[in-house]
Amino acid sequence: MSEGYKNRIGNLIRDARKHRGLTQHQLADLLGTSQSAINRIEKGHQNLSLEMLARIGAALDSEIVAVGAGPTHLRITGPTSLSGEITVKTSKNAGVALLCATLLNRGRTTLRKVARIEEVNRLIEVLASLGVQCRWLNDDNDLEIVPPRELDLDHVDAEAARRTRSIIMFLGPLLHRADVFELPYAGGCDLGTRTVEPHMAALRPFGLEVKATDGSYHASVNRAIEPGRPIVLTERGDTVTENALMAAALHPGTTVIRNASSNYMVQDLCFYLQRLGVGVEGIGTTTLTVTGLSEIDVDVDYAPSEDPIEAMSLLAAAIVTKSSITVRRVPIEFMEIELALLEEMGLQYDRSEEYVALNGHTRLLDITTKPSELHAPLDKVHPMPFPGLNIDNLPFFAVIAAVAEGQTLLHDWVYENRAIYLTDLNKLGAKVKLLDPHRVMIEGPTSFTGTELVCPPALRPAVVILLAMLASKGTSVLRSTYVIHRGYEDLAERLNQLGASIETFRDI
Repeated sequence: MSEGYKNRIGNLIRDARKHRGLTQHQLADLLGTSQSAINRIEKGHQNLSLEMLARIGAALDSEIVAVGAGPTHLRITGPTSLSGEITVKTSKNAGVALLCATLLNRGRTTLRKVARIEEVNRLIEVLASLGVQCRWLNDDNDLEIVPPRELDLDHVDAEAARRTRSIIMFLGPLLHRADVFELPYAGGCDLGTRTVEPHMAALRPFGLEVKATDGSYHASVNRAIEPGRPIVLTERGDTVTENALMAAALHPGTTVIRNASSNYMVQDLCFYLQRLGVGVEGIGTTTLTVTGLSEIDVDVDYAPSEDPIEAMSLLAAAIVTKSSITVRRVPIEFMEIELALLEEMGLQYDRSEEYVALNGHTRLLDITTKPSELHAPLDKVHPMPFPGLNIDNLPFFAVIAAVAEGQTLLHDWVYENRAIYLTDLNKLGAKVKLLDPHRVMIEGPTSFTGTELVCPPALRPAVVILLAMLASKGTSVLRSTYVIHRGYEDLAERLNQLGASIETFRDI
């Protein structure tokens, strides 16, 4: 076994162990060996037999042997007919924001049913490198977060940080913890140029200045500067609003944030801040009034609400395969426009009475779809800030429009170039015409035919291609699906439980 291999395998084992929330000592106990042996293995200083690798893999519930074999791909056999019921998981974007917000609290935070996705895994790795203890408590994906008395800001896990776009949301909470610090540049989806300037404009009133050089944000804080008037966000962005909220939470006094996002993940963050003892008024509106604290040190328990984007993905899967399924725990509060538009297009479905999410606020219901003949909507489909059609739900209307009768115009005005990826549907037999970087015209109905494609680098278009493959005749292959794992937990397996035929494989 070469030195390079031993180092790579050691890193894989270390990452899998941290992901399971185990110490080296605990893993050693499971394997009947010593902590020093685990330390040697993780540092790449130990030869390993395949049998030992398999034992470690079993202890960590991780395919250590297979992980090194390159990217994962999906093989989809269609056309699919789905049936049964499926429960929407909690919101990816709320989970990410709440993980960042735990840095505000010196006490223990327990988050319930956290989406166990790659984006969350990367953030947990970054938190662990700061000295934060993150521990998965059970199979329900409850996560316990315990910060150290002092954060270790000198040893941020740069590799994990660069693989997430969410690292920028550490700026809001960290500006209260250190006068000077550095964070590696954000990575994540390739959606064109989205400037960090709105974040800077939101955080400058708290004294934060950031210079971006050498692949890092170099942050410094002038404690003499405090918000003297309302903060007006230049863009009603979700993460920008969250950064401003987190900065305001530890600013003793009242901060008013105008043109704030009122989207689902922002509301979950507001409810969590209230649990911490922070005053937040105006939740669900575009003006938030925050009464902050000089220190937060409480043990809290919080359950984020369900994910409207995953709910939309599951509904779209049913629609394009003309299937009847029941989708449980749909956050209807954040999908009313989408459902109204689908009704206008001819979707038939049954809905349950409304009930309340575990966060005590968000309205949920269950939806049972019926096979429906759809037609194009009368007007173009475009996203708007909440309570409008969600920007992340827009791409699903591309694959829905492809199976509807007539012409549908989609206008994705928020992102540069994301609409381009929707033209990949043409390779499956759709008629999608790119009018400019923001607009596509889709003509239906489509008889999808299977083919082999490489995953688009943007999360939602990647899932749209997967859904079209479910409805395609024959066998399709979707290659390099890491981007889907960034935003969805076990999506292929869960669709298989509804009757899909999706096989995960790797190139040897």
